[in-house]
Amino acid sequence: MSQTKREQVISHIRYLRQELREMYLGIKEDDLFPEPGELRGLMAQLEALLELIKGNTKIQSNSEAA
Repeated sequence: MSQTKREQVISHIRYLRQELREMYLGIKEDDLFPEPGELRGLMAQLEALLELIKGNTKIQSNSEAA
């Protein structure tokens, strides 16, 4: 994985961990569930991360086949 892709993946994961941590604490301490928009935003971030990883996997598969 190239350094740029690695940094993008790390950035996505850090963001997701922080958001999930905040949601967990809100549920645990305040019994407040996240807004639907917050959940949709996290799902979009997860999808973006998946596409980033899938795109990289396809590149590796093509280079390995050559």
